Amino acid sequence: MTEPRRLRGHKATATFCIASRDKPGLVATSGEDGCICWFDMRCKDVKFVMDVSNEPISSLCFNSGNENIIYVSTGNEVKSFDVHMLADNSWKPLESYNYNKEEINQVTCNSRSSFLASADDGGEIKIIDIHQKRIFKTLRAGHTSICSSVQFIPWRPWEIVTGGLDSKFIIWDFSKGRPSKIVDFGLADMRSGSNAGQCLNPAFVHSVKVPDVDMLDKIGKICVVARGDGVIDVINTESELTATKPKSSTKSRKGTQSKGSDGGVPDENGRKWLHLDYSLGGHTAAVSCVTFSLFGEKGKFLVSGGNDKLVKVWDCSRCLDSWQTGDTNELLHLNINLTKKVNWLCTTPAESDNLVVCDTTKLVKVYSVS
Repeated sequence: MTEPRRLRGHKATATFCIASRDKPGLVATSGEDGCICWFDMRCKDVKFVMDVSNEPISSLCFNSGNENIIYVSTGNEVKSFDVHMLADNSWKPLESYNYNKEEINQVTCNSRSSFLASADDGGEIKIIDIHQKRIFKTLRAGHTSICSSVQFIPWRPWEIVTGGLDSKFIIWDFSKGRPSKIVDFGLADMRSGSNAGQCLNPAFVHSVKVPDVDMLDKIGKICVVARGDGVIDVINTESELTATKPKSSTKSRKGTQSKGSDGGVPDENGRKWLHLDYSLGGHTAAVSCVTFSLFGEKGKFLVSGGNDKLVKVWDCSRCLDSWQTGDTNELLHLNINLTKKVNWLCTTPAESDNLVVCDTTKLVKVYSVS
């Protein structure tokens, strides 16, 4: 792997990054300096810098239907901006939502651009109605500690997944305001499958990721969980939700299943999961972020970054084949050695300069993965 490009613009540690799907090569990064830097990968220098907060920015997301609108979480507030309406050095938000009582760790927008979800240090998730500009629901009594990550499930319009530093992964029905499924990675039987060489950190959930709608044909209805003990779990959300229903309702689901729909090699608990751990070439310290590749064939690769100063590119199709066959050879496509721990990463739809990494410095690194 050649030396990365270095993107300059932040005055303090870069915390988060997102890449445009509509405009390949356009990337926004946030930092502890309260700024958002916009980069065009075709250009050498930062396009422009938005100074939007006196506090660090914890996360960013685009409005799914209009990428000119960006949502920013800073402190316990979510702000929205229309990038096309911004005058020089006048960063007035379109809207500002102050529903979270504690510091927000991630904000995300659903695929229909109708709801935002913001997950906070108190373990609560606020669902915000974008059109009505008001709180829709508060999700609580699921996490007992910090809720670190949240994602909408695009094929289930009223459900989200969250992960927290209580080692819990939760699927919620946010229309009813309650969990549909809770998985506790802190339980002894959840850790028994881990390899002996695995790091002994708690299995905190640092990041969850579900595929976009245009990836479902390729990789199925899955969710990926990045854990503090270095393990990445690939979870079949549909079989998890089916398992919570009465036994009689699952009879019709027996028989041959298509790849990624409800397949998998069950573990000792009957779960159809894939554990990407140390024994398969995985991380030796906490995994801070996971995402799917936008370059080439969308969703072909799963990309993870961790506190072991490594970025790993996994072959998703091989992973899902191994789910069917149990063959776990050559799941790891590429290893990228860094000099710092990974805060966040994202991929772009471009053929080169397509992996963007925010580490614990103010310089954003860009790699080319093929």
